[in-house]
Amino acid sequence: MTLFATGISFRTAPIELREQLAVPPARLASAAAQLKSDAHLAEVVLVSTCNRVEIYGVTSEPEAIGHLLNFLSRGGADVRSHAFVYTGMGAARHLFRVAGGLDSMVLGETEITGQVKNAYEIAQQAGLTGRATNCLFQKALQAAKAIRTETQIGRGATSVGSAAVRLAEEIVGENFHDKTVMIIGAGKMGEACLRHLAKKGLRSVIVANRTLETAEALAREVGGRAVNYMDNGLAAMRESDIVISSTGCPETILDREDIEAVMAARAERPLVLIDIAVPRDIAPAVQEVANVFLFNIDDIEGVVRENVRHRGQEAALCCAIIDKHASELMAKLSGDTLRPRVATPHATWERAAGSFVLN
Repeated sequence: MTLFATGISFRTAPIELREQLAVPPARLASAAAQLKSDAHLAEVVLVSTCNRVEIYGVTSEPEAIGHLLNFLSRGGADVRSHAFVYTGMGAARHLFRVAGGLDSMVLGETEITGQVKNAYEIAQQAGLTGRATNCLFQKALQAAKAIRTETQIGRGATSVGSAAVRLAEEIVGENFHDKTVMIIGAGKMGEACLRHLAKKGLRSVIVANRTLETAEALAREVGGRAVNYMDNGLAAMRESDIVISSTGCPETILDREDIEAVMAARAERPLVLIDIAVPRDIAPAVQEVANVFLFNIDDIEGVVRENVRHRGQEAALCCAIIDKHASELMAKLSGDTLRPRVATPHATWERAAGSFVLN
């Protein structure tokens, strides 16, 4: 049996491809169960965030690992040339890096730890895990905790939400504080954006959500105004200078026609749209509308490069923690010498060599 990790991330695939594989939290259990059945996996955990879609599991058919992501592709795309595959020790190291925030767009961010934990708990409750994946994810969360407590990697770390606010500030310039910012979506990402807007002392904030009560609760925290997006979202957008969207909708919520209607009432006043949702909330054709400037989550990467440079020394300490925990895990799982294989994009999907014996 082979312990493996395969997936795509912002490092290997553009958002146009990631959104075809993205799985909303409500469907993680059913999608993973279907994958386990269709691909004949012994164990499986599915992790899906705005920056990655990854499958962790155990299989008796390692030669088929490279094809697993195609089971999730809604558009029928063959994603193998964008995928990575790790087995054995390599799979463990990769998960530990992900859980510890070392493989994130924003190095050291902490939200991913909770997302990994949630994905594991969903799979476990659905009866999709076993001895290997239980040990793997429990050890990953231990490693992530050690990284937080024994290094400074997370101190002052930004998030995708704060990076989106920073991008907006860079685009608008010195008059940022005088602008009206509209946040669409009252989930964790929207909440992160609002926290950072509050730190910036922004005077005018609108929170739009399908559930007005949730929007009102967040708006009160920053002295903003709440609207029901379905009833008054486009009207509120006419007042806004910057819109940051982060809903969990599987389809776009803003099309070109919507934005054309908004811009018709703005007297050519520019509108900045920052879409940090995966799948995307805003149709790409929107950027063809005059005086509209559209950015997506991949555009944020340049904003956080400075964060990576300043954390290099702490990252080395984190790697030592990861190696220690990965070695302990593999010693527990296997009596054999492991020879993990790493497959990068464009690699040939030959039979994996890194396997272990479940005792």
